[in-house]
Amino acid sequence: MSQSPRTNDNDEQPPHSVSIGDLLRTIVQIRSLGEDDGSSQSLLGQILSEGPFRLARMSRNNPIAPRTENDNDMSTEEYESGNRDDGEDNEYDGLAFGYWHRPPSKTPKWFPSVTVPQDAGLELLRSGEFGRTGIEAQSRNGSASFAKAILSRRSRLRQTPKQDIANDIIPNTNGTAVASLNDNIYCGQYSTDSSFYYTCCRDFRLHIYDMTAPLADPRRTLQRPTERLYRSSAPEEPTTMKVMKVIQGVPGGWTITDAHLSPDNERIIYSSLDPTVHMTTTLDLSTTQIPISFADPYPARHRHLSMRDFSIWSCKFSADGNEIVAGGDGKIFVYDLLANRRTVKINAHRDDVNSCCWADAASGNVLISGSDDTFLKVWDRRSLGSSQKPSGVLIGHTEGITNVSAKGDGRYVISNGKDQALRLWDLRKMRTNAECESIPKEDYRITDYDYRYERYPKPKCLAHPLDCSVMTYRGHAVLQTLIRCHFSPAETTGGRYIYSGSADGRIHIWSLDGRVVQVLDRRKSHSMPFNPSDREVSAISHPSRAACVRDVSWHSKEPVLMSVGWSSGRGGSEVMRHEWKGLLKMQGKLEDLVEKQRLESQERSTNRSGGVQDDTDSDDAYMSESGEEDDE
Repeated sequence: MSQSPRTNDNDEQPPHSVSIGDLLRTIVQIRSLGEDDGSSQSLLGQILSEGPFRLARMSRNNPIAPRTENDNDMSTEEYESGNRDDGEDNEYDGLAFGYWHRPPSKTPKWFPSVTVPQDAGLELLRSGEFGRTGIEAQSRNGSASFAKAILSRRSRLRQTPKQDIANDIIPNTNGTAVASLNDNIYCGQYSTDSSFYYTCCRDFRLHIYDMTAPLADPRRTLQRPTERLYRSSAPEEPTTMKVMKVIQGVPGGWTITDAHLSPDNERIIYSSLDPTVHMTTTLDLSTTQIPISFADPYPARHRHLSMRDFSIWSCKFSADGNEIVAGGDGKIFVYDLLANRRTVKINAHRDDVNSCCWADAASGNVLISGSDDTFLKVWDRRSLGSSQKPSGVLIGHTEGITNVSAKGDGRYVISNGKDQALRLWDLRKMRTNAECESIPKEDYRITDYDYRYERYPKPKCLAHPLDCSVMTYRGHAVLQTLIRCHFSPAETTGGRYIYSGSADGRIHIWSLDGRVVQVLDRRKSHSMPFNPSDREVSAISHPSRAACVRDVSWHSKEPVLMSVGWSSGRGGSEVMRHEWKGLLKMQGKLEDLVEKQRLESQERSTNRSGGVQDDTDSDDAYMSESGEEDDE
């Protein structure tokens, strides 16, 4: 692939463009023919000649030929700038193999952008199932006022609902580091009441933090929990949060894949790539851990055969804390802790079950499972005795499911997919199992696509032909790992926001109406010496912090987010705290804010007069513009 000459102030030579195929062939020839082979040495000399050189991109169809500028509708300049922006992990993204060669995390541009509220989302906001409808209307037309809500409390006999005050107060800072760990964090969540925050690392350690205690002053001294509690457990890992306990988990396969606190915060469970979930206490320094096996019983002389029967990717306590649901290699299970036995085993999917949850926070009857077979399935335990078939199927994703999360009302769930889409579902609109089984055996997944190593190519279609999702949200990058998504807290926001991590180092917050209302960029975050609650100051972009944000958690009573992100391909993670800061702590002038509000009000008036864009029209426009399917 040829490159246009570039000049700079130093008149340096333009970088050479070299095909990776040529480079690999050269290495193979030199190794097989020996050092005396003149042609190979000549080619290698050309590759390593004076001046910088650039590796050309390989084509998916021809791994030897370099790509052209039209491949995947992204120019070479866009591709390279995307790599530069996305940090060290993507330095060698031209190579299409190797676990450590991470994909460019730039969001593909062929998805239709949503700039105006969508009809389906507005209908949800007006339904009354996502908080108070009056404050929703004020928020949408720009008449909601935090100051008015506070002042009005003086003249009212009844206390103002929290949603009237906190509805539009969402985290708006790029974050400040509050903890640093030596290995990748796979899970980081608040407890239900937000009194705890816990993280789970690939080295099988769980850290539990007390969120009721104030943060330590980072400018004076940093707590060193591993030195204070477990001196020999790990090297120095500074934090400004109060550490309640560090748990050394039982080593399993590869990493801790999931963890969950019991409703009373007294127990925690964690899973890994084997069929055993472990449970331990959070209240004291006890190291006792109870194994909970989901494997089929084996005779004593063959018990070793069950050790690696399958992997557990997801585990959750029930609302009463007496049961555990878990998902693994195409199966979901329920374990009764009181009876000390597995009570449910379902052959649920044709591929890995990456996530599962309870649909209703008040009961344990309805289960949701999400799989790499692209389907979410709904299971009613009350009917499983007669038939192990799902009560319904949620169809819409065209790639595997990375995470499923329930609102807790037994009606609405959301899911993240490897098709770069976050979808909102209403269980009352699910497809029947008969409809799912009658679908022609056509696979809408992209052939040979692996989200761990590649950027997302142009899809065959934006959604499954039998799509029954209510809303679709895009803009984030679901790459590299099983990135999670969640509803915002019901107590303060009514669940009217949806948020997710992203492989590009950002956190996306959507309104239910489809618009992205906030993007938090960890590349512009502050290091630990800064106080998260201080006045916001300019931050230099840190490419090393652009690595994958796997999990995010929103405080149930405060406008605070906690995110965990892998610092680099070499391992290590930082926990970031993202707060809401008002005008006095944010940068900019009052005049700028007034002008911004005027422009937003003008845009809202224009949108109302011009009508609302429809999702279907966007899909039709996309398909008409894309023309024939790519050769990919």
